[in-house]
Amino acid sequence: MSPTTDRGNPSKPPSPSPAHILRTHRHALTALDVSHDNARIISADASGRVVVTSTRSLRVIAAWQAHTDGVLGVQEVGGGLITHGRDNKLYVWQRVEESEAVRVGGAAVTTYDEREGAPPPPRILELDVNALNYCRFSVLPFSRTDEQAAAGPNGDTQKADPCLLAVPNLVDSSLADIWTLPSCVRLHAAIGAPDDDVAEISTDGRSADKTGIIMSMHLFRPRSQAPPEEAEISTSSAPLHLLCGYEDGGLVLRRRTAQAEAEAEEDGRQTVQGRGWEVVWRNKVHVESVMSMAVSRDGTFALSVSADHLIGRYTIVAPDSKGQKGKEKEKDAETATVHRTKHPGNASIAIRDDGRVCAVGGWDGKIRLYSTKSLKPLGSLGYHKQSAQALAFFATGSDRRGRGLGLGLGPALDDDIDSEDEGMTRAEHEERTRWVVAGGRDGRISVWALMSFDK
Repeated sequence: MSPTTDRGNPSKPPSPSPAHILRTHRHALTALDVSHDNARIISADASGRVVVTSTRSLRVIAAWQAHTDGVLGVQEVGGGLITHGRDNKLYVWQRVEESEAVRVGGAAVTTYDEREGAPPPPRILELDVNALNYCRFSVLPFSRTDEQAAAGPNGDTQKADPCLLAVPNLVDSSLADIWTLPSCVRLHAAIGAPDDDVAEISTDGRSADKTGIIMSMHLFRPRSQAPPEEAEISTSSAPLHLLCGYEDGGLVLRRRTAQAEAEAEEDGRQTVQGRGWEVVWRNKVHVESVMSMAVSRDGTFALSVSADHLIGRYTIVAPDSKGQKGKEKEKDAETATVHRTKHPGNASIAIRDDGRVCAVGGWDGKIRLYSTKSLKPLGSLGYHKQSAQALAFFATGSDRRGRGLGLGLGPALDDDIDSEDEGMTRAEHEERTRWVVAGGRDGRISVWALMSFDK
């Protein structure tokens, strides 16, 4: 299905229609995720309800009230499902299994009442968080350095946790904390605070820092130039990086200092008040708050959108930078590219895992596609009558195994994605690599089959 760039131009084909419409929510959609094998769509809404839908049968696998307030983010991680709510709670649920009855039940348009009243999946753990802002969590698999830090000075690596979780600070929403899961130990506290003093905190949880509260964050380690299936496993010696988008419209990239990384590897030292972190660059592109931000899977660039008509593109230090070449690339990273669109008011953005295409969800309900390299428009998709608040690309063929990392949060996932025993043929797997899913304030989920943008 090919998107069009000008719906009113008679020389262009008519605007495409969604491949599928899912009516599984009564409230505005706030979060979306797609499983590593493209077999499940995880959606959540402003009421706190989470729904897992099979892409094989388009039927609901599970639906439950996960939070008492709106959901900020959902993500399937290994054998678990993380949900982050405005009720100041973050939960990890056991990954939902698709029953044989649903798998062979045949395709059908889902409705809200399916699976109504069914028990929720088992909850593995919970974490109290600060949800004053609308910033969702960011999760990252452990590296060897992280294992040493979590093990502590006694060196008990058997108790090392499988992943790191970044969330806004418990007290000051302009700062960030990094926790370990599933032990829920805060490994790094108040990232973004001055090293020599404690940031002034007002009664409403906002720092005196002019950046305002964090609106979006992404925790990562720059990936090495290894094959995708190897590079995805976070064993790189590269330091932790944390990219944050703020209320003032700016982005700040921070990283762990070499000294702090060495100390953590030696004695498992934790950090407080932002110590051990340094600013790589600061950029302010938007005049309004950052509404959404996305980082490419290889960690080489980031994109941001806001209430204005701008799309910001930011170069992150290349993972293979060495010597003078690395210094030049780091200097280049301090300059952001600004793309001016004709469409103000953007709510969401997502980057396809091959890093070539991005989708922007507008307040007008349109989903607009762009080349990530040139930010040239590739087309638009129109279905939702209200804001497109959540977007997610399905995994491409080269990346599906990368999303299925077993992080120790539940039963391991089956990596044999090419098997037809799971109810999808190889052709059906291939078809889903071109899908993108959007969630709107109208409570509906649209699934689109994109054309190939390969030249």
